[in-house]
Amino acid sequence: MNIDDVRERLRMVEDPDLGDDIVSLGLINSIDVTDDEVSIDLALGAPYSPTETGIANEVREALGDLDREIDLSASVDRGVPEAEDPLPKVKNVIAVASGKGGVGKSTVAVNLAAGLSRLGARVGLFDADVYGPNVPRMLDADEQPQATEDEEIIPVEKHGMRLMSMDFLVGKDDPVIFRGPMVDNVLTQLWDDVLWGELDYMVVDLPPGTGDTQLTMLQQVPVSGAVIVTTPEEVALDDARKGLRMFGRHETPVLGIVENMSSFVCPDCGGTHDIFGSGGGREFADETEMPFLGEIPLDPEVREGGATGEPLVLDEDSDVGESFRDIAARTANMQGIIHRKRQSDSQRAQPEQ
Repeated sequence: MNIDDVRERLRMVEDPDLGDDIVSLGLINSIDVTDDEVSIDLALGAPYSPTETGIANEVREALGDLDREIDLSASVDRGVPEAEDPLPKVKNVIAVASGKGGVGKSTVAVNLAAGLSRLGARVGLFDADVYGPNVPRMLDADEQPQATEDEEIIPVEKHGMRLMSMDFLVGKDDPVIFRGPMVDNVLTQLWDDVLWGELDYMVVDLPPGTGDTQLTMLQQVPVSGAVIVTTPEEVALDDARKGLRMFGRHETPVLGIVENMSSFVCPDCGGTHDIFGSGGGREFADETEMPFLGEIPLDPEVREGGATGEPLVLDEDSDVGESFRDIAARTANMQGIIHRKRQSDSQRAQPEQ
C-alpha cells in the first residue's frame, strides 16, 4: 500500500455539493503512508458540518480494510497571513446581519451559535451591537468577564459557548454613547484583547444597518461568511438588499438568507396567519441567487427562549427548535462549500507539473 494506492481509493469519495470526487477536485492536501498509519490532510474547512462530517466518514470507510491506523486532519487556506489575522485561532467568522432592526437578528445569531455548539463545534458568540447589546440577556449571562495579569479578557461561557458583549463592560441600564471612531476602538479591543482560544466558529451579531460597526468588522476581520436575516415584509426585504450589497462590495461570501416571523399558527384555532406576508425571504433568495437557509415561524416559544436564557435550538422536543437546528446545519454546510470550492478552483487553476 503506497500513496498512489490510497489516492486511487479516495477517488470513490464524492463531494455531494461540488459533484466530483475529492481527488479530482483537489481536496486532498497531503497523504503519508507508513507501516502503521495512513495520514491524510483534507481540504475541509467547516468543522462538524453534516456534509463534511459525511465526507470524512466516507474516507474512513474507503480505507477501512487496511491494517493501519487512519489519521485524518483538515485544513484550508483562508487567504490571510497569520501575522495579519486578528483572530488567527478562529477557523470561521460568520456575521449575522440585517438591513433593519426588529427582524429577530439577535435571536437567529444566538440560536445559530448554540446550534453549531450542539453539533460539537467550539463556538464563540460576539455581540457586536455596541449600542443595543442583547445577547447576554437572551442567554441569561449576567456574570462579568475576568481578566488576566496581562489585562486580557477571559470571555464568559454559557451553554458551551464563549461570549463577549459590550453589555458586560457597562452598567446594566447605562446607554452607550459613542461616536464612530470610539466604536472602532472598542470593537478592535473586544476581538484583540479577548482570549477566545481555539474556535471552529465565531458568530458575530452585528447591529442593524450598514454603519460603522459593519465597516470596521469587514475591514479588519476576515469574515468567512454572512447570514442575512429578514422578515417577509417588503420594508425588511428592501433593507436586506442593502446589506447584501454591502457584503458584496467587501467580497464577503453570503451563506444565505433566513426568514424570521414567517407565519403564526394560532394555538386556539390551528389556523396559519401570515402577519408579515408570505414567502418574501425565499423569493428574495431566489431573486438574488442566494441559498435559502430556512424560515422561523412567529411563535411564543421563541420569545420564551430569549426570556429564560435557553436557546430554543437546544430544545429537542420543539418544532421551532428543529427549524433552528436545520438552519445551523445548512449554514455550516454552506460555509464548507465556500471553502471547498475556493480550494478546488485554486488547485485546478495551477499548471500541471
